[in-house]
Amino acid sequence: MLEHGGRLHRAARRFGIPAERWLDLSTGINPRGWPVPPLPPDCWRRLPEDDDGLLTAARDYYGCSSLLAVAGSQQAIMALPRLRSRCRAAMLSPAYAEHEAAWIAAGHRVAAIGPDDIDAVVADIDVLLLIHPNNPTGQRFERDRLLDWQARLAARGGWLVVDEAFIDADPAASLADVCRREGLVVLRSLGKFFGLAGARVGFVLGPKALLDALAGRLGPWPIAHPSRHVAISALRDRAWQRATRERLRRDGRRLADLLTRHGLTPSGGCELFQWLRHDRARPLAEALARQAVLVRLFDRPASLRLGLPDGEADWRRLDDAIGQALREVERS
Repeated sequence: MLEHGGRLHRAARRFGIPAERWLDLSTGINPRGWPVPPLPPDCWRRLPEDDDGLLTAARDYYGCSSLLAVAGSQQAIMALPRLRSRCRAAMLSPAYAEHEAAWIAAGHRVAAIGPDDIDAVVADIDVLLLIHPNNPTGQRFERDRLLDWQARLAARGGWLVVDEAFIDADPAASLADVCRREGLVVLRSLGKFFGLAGARVGFVLGPKALLDALAGRLGPWPIAHPSRHVAISALRDRAWQRATRERLRRDGRRLADLLTRHGLTPSGGCELFQWLRHDRARPLAEALARQAVLVRLFDRPASLRLGLPDGEADWRRLDDAIGQALREVERS
């Protein structure tokens, strides 16, 4: 299993601090997710039904008519490589490592590249894997560049796979509206912006033939009925979405400013997280953990990703914890 954020119980055991005392900033999930109301009791007795309104709500939200509901984008990440014969792929590094792992497990070759390498390598690969904005660096690309890469790949039967897990805070940058193009696959999720990671609801946007092949591989009922019920309401709640985008823009800037005041100017990020390279990232992460503040640690390159605190008490706690952690690291 690859490393991920959110392994709170493991951190609680390691540092001897009960889970309920932690400030978990390790996932990049919106700490004020869509407010789930009590569910109707029959949600738990019903099998999922494709005509329950979920696909209509998703089509309206994404502005796209060609999509497939899946059990979180992770299910699609693992299944998509099985739809191609062995080929050459490339993806940014660092990035969400499950993409690379899934393609390698399916027998493909995957090259790790930097953002400045993409134009040169597109001519020599079959699949380009991008997280947009990138996780954890926050790297973004102009829409015209993305579509140029997609067109060049598609001309040879290749794919551009774009994981837009963090794009809902700035949906104008999405490629959802052109997802019917051959060779373009867009992944979306309700986990980050909507704060519904536990519901395991995601969507694959792409050409119909590809979606049909993927659906055949996944089989029936990928999403439980209670999750579908919640997802429909969240996707339709435009007032909450507008207010949340405004709040996340403010909070993303606030987190960047907080880190900068401590001399930890972010190296990148987006509305839901900030990423900073630091030579002593591991000691700093462990010093924060001793104060029950959990962040996401990366070894290559040595760096940290911090998600957003929730209320004012959590913002103050993070501010104090960073100051104390820096003093501890400097003494060591």
